[in-house]
Amino acid sequence: MFEDKSLKKILFFGPRGSYTEQAKEKFIEKYGLLTSETESMPTIISLLHKIDEYEDDNLLAVIPIENSIEGVVHETLDNLARLKDKNIKILSEVVIPISHCLITNAKSYDEIHTIASYPQGIAQCREFIRANLKPDVKIRTANSTAQAVRELAESDSGVAAIASEIAASIYGFPILSKGINDEKDNKTRFILIGRGDTPRTGNDKTSITFSTENKPGALNRVLNILDSYNINMSYILSRPSKRILGEYTFYMDFDGHVKDMEIAKALFEILQHTKYFRHMGSYAKF
Repeated sequence: MFEDKSLKKILFFGPRGSYTEQAKEKFIEKYGLLTSETESMPTIISLLHKIDEYEDDNLLAVIPIENSIEGVVHETLDNLARLKDKNIKILSEVVIPISHCLITNAKSYDEIHTIASYPQGIAQCREFIRANLKPDVKIRTANSTAQAVRELAESDSGVAAIASEIAASIYGFPILSKGINDEKDNKTRFILIGRGDTPRTGNDKTSITFSTENKPGALNRVLNILDSYNINMSYILSRPSKRILGEYTFYMDFDGHVKDMEIAKALFEILQHTKYFRHMGSYAKF
C-alpha cells in the first residue's frame, strides 16, 4: 500500500506499553514502514486534532475503534467523523488480543483500595473486580491502561492498575494476577489513519457515516440501495448527532471497495438520500 518510501511519523494513543503501541508495531511490520518518529498522545481527541491540523501526507496515526466485548470506542468514532480534512481516511486495521493484568505493589487483594485504568479496561474486568476485591474498592479512570500503570509511581501501594504485561515490564511494577479480563477471547480492533486512498485487494470493507432526514423510511431507503446491489452490510450504529435532540448520525461498514463499480454506484445513490455523508475509508479486512 505504501509505495512512497518517505519516512513516516506515527502518532499513537497512550504512552509506551499501551495496547495501541502494540498495534502501531504491527502496522509498521505489516507494511515495512520507515519511521522518522513515533509520538504518544495522551487522548484520542488530542491525536485526531493533531493529524487534522498538520497537512502532512507522511503523518499517520493509530487508534482503537472497537472491542469484541465492550463494542465501539465512541470517542474514536464520533471525533473521526468530525475531522475537517476529508482526505484523512481509514487505511488499514489490525486486531490485537487483549490480556489484562492486575499491576500493583500490593501483596494481596485485601490491600487494594483503588483500581485505575482506561474505562474500557475496567469494564472488561468487572466480574474479576466484583469477585476478588473489596466491595468498597474505588474506581479511578485514566487516559489509557498504560497511563494507569505509569501513575502508580505517584500512588501508595494500595492502588492497582489494569493493563498489559508489557506495560508492567516497561514501568517496572509487579503483577499480582494475569489474565483478569472476564472474557478470555478479548480482542480490540485498531485502525491506521492518514491522508490518501488505498488500493483494492479483493477482500475489502468500506466505512461511511451519514445522517438522513428525520422522516419515516429515510434509513430504509439507504439500506434498500445496498440490497439492490447485493452489498453485504457488516455493521451499523446510530449515535446522537450532538446538534439536535432526536437527530442521529449513522455509522456503517459493508463489504467492498469504493473503487468497485457496484460500491461506487451505491455510494452515489446513497448520497442523494442523505443530509450529511462522509466516506471514512475503503481498506483491506484484517
